[in-house]
Amino acid sequence: MTAIPHPRARRPLVRLATGATAALVAAATPTIAQAAPLPAQRAATYCTSARSPQLAARMSQDISNALAGRQDTVAFAISDVRTGVSCTDQATVHFDSASVVKATIMGAVLRRAEDENYRYLTDWEDQNLQEMITASDNTAATNLWNSLGMPRLEAFLKLAGMKDTRLGADGYWGLTQITAADELKMLDVFTDNPNVLSPAAKAYALGLMSQVEADQRWGTPFGAPATVVVHVKNGWLPRATHGWRVHSLGIFTGTDKNYRMAVLSQDNATEEYGIDTIQAIASVVHRDLNGTTGLPATTPHHGDGTAATETSDGSAPFEAVPH
Repeated sequence: MTAIPHPRARRPLVRLATGATAALVAAATPTIAQAAPLPAQRAATYCTSARSPQLAARMSQDISNALAGRQDTVAFAISDVRTGVSCTDQATVHFDSASVVKATIMGAVLRRAEDENYRYLTDWEDQNLQEMITASDNTAATNLWNSLGMPRLEAFLKLAGMKDTRLGADGYWGLTQITAADELKMLDVFTDNPNVLSPAAKAYALGLMSQVEADQRWGTPFGAPATVVVHVKNGWLPRATHGWRVHSLGIFTGTDKNYRMAVLSQDNATEEYGIDTIQAIASVVHRDLNGTTGLPATTPHHGDGTAATETSDGSAPFEAVPH
């Protein structure tokens, strides 16, 4: 029996006309703990592949070059199904999730519908999911988080194999502790993992991630060729310690294409600096996996070509949360 996510699923999934915007919290650029700069010639050992060892070696060196001299703290997990290339660095280090946790919330909502006799999504669930993913709306995320409850969210993490993820306490979903390795498992839930969601639910999730608003399509999509379908969810959050957290999750599909990236960063002096780091990695990954020539400029910008706003995604307060 296959889940049909929503009664309207038989119609093409369309972009929200309202374009609900995320709740934003203005914050001054924080003072950050300065991370040690990466050596200019860091050993190229990020990527491995039994099937494509030469490609893995080239990607390792290209990622090393992209990170040379960067001042932020970066973790990533990258996987290409076709070539068997897997790339990781600091993939078990914890970061505040910011808005990328919304992908996990979506997965848990879809799984709940399947646990409940493969029912349709309700209109309320469908509306909140669309606003949460396409516009990164925080009210919608809180609505869904509260409706799920911690036991169901924990059960979803266990089912997805995300054993190192720690849900944010006291309703602070934006302070969920995530790792790049677990975020790659989250992306697998929407693609190759057969044990969590039905094909119909996966298609629904990917449909929303392919319709994210233009100014939020920066990060891992940067440098993707036009032949690749882009699915993305980002997070951008400054706090009183470790500066800006800037994260990007991406799934990339198409004819003979199936790869994904989870890139997390903190200790960024500005949002734009974090975007630049992620896009430097993404551009070489897309180039190497697609055999394209030339390297796009890595000047940081949002997906619509404008500069970063330096405004929080509003997923958590700037100051430390009292306990």
